[in-house]
Amino acid sequence: MRVEIDDQGAFGHAMVYLDDGETFHSESGAMFRSSPTIDVDVTTRSRGKGGLLSGVKRLLAGDNFFFSTYEARGGAGEVGLAPVLQGAVREIPVETSEPWICAGGSYLASGPGLQVETQFQGLKGLFTGESLFFVEVSGQGPLLVSAFGFLEEIPITDGLIVDTGHVVAFTAGLEYTLEKAGGSWIQSWLAGEGVVLRFSGEGRVLVQSHNPKEFGQTVGGRLPARKG
Repeated sequence: MRVEIDDQGAFGHAMVYLDDGETFHSESGAMFRSSPTIDVDVTTRSRGKGGLLSGVKRLLAGDNFFFSTYEARGGAGEVGLAPVLQGAVREIPVETSEPWICAGGSYLASGPGLQVETQFQGLKGLFTGESLFFVEVSGQGPLLVSAFGFLEEIPITDGLIVDTGHVVAFTAGLEYTLEKAGGSWIQSWLAGEGVVLRFSGEGRVLVQSHNPKEFGQTVGGRLPARKG
């Protein structure tokens, strides 16, 4: 198995090369091309666990209900994967000792050695405006995440503050708390800054330069009203 990321320009995508019998998983709808030797199966589960409830939880986390599984049969093959929004794609080599948490629908794809589960983040999600659930990826293998705009990885040793809409993924060992961006909740809301996550501990955070939710609200507000 080999993964190549094409991140030139504004439209990042990944090519996954599989030997005969190898498999790879992605969120449904991510494939844009494949070899004739690639067999595609659609399911609600990852690595045989979860079923219908797992799919519902992923919907609450901002991801797709279904997984697509790609298997090379009768020879080697390749499959091209890309996110819906333009921006960067990054491969994260996940180790058993360090799971990753994906936020805001940033999960794109993963190798067969990784388990994808939803993680309830408590009432924090009601205030972040993102989701009540994050997606936790554990095991060992390649994880592909997507970002809207530029993607930056930041090592954390002394803490970091990130606007909730710009968090892509972070190592599971980090602690985070919900805080207001301004001097008060009213000031934060009036200034348009909203809510931030304060990370502490040691680990890594991936952030995106643009906020998909704000982009959608801005574009949607300028579209003409539907007729009928």
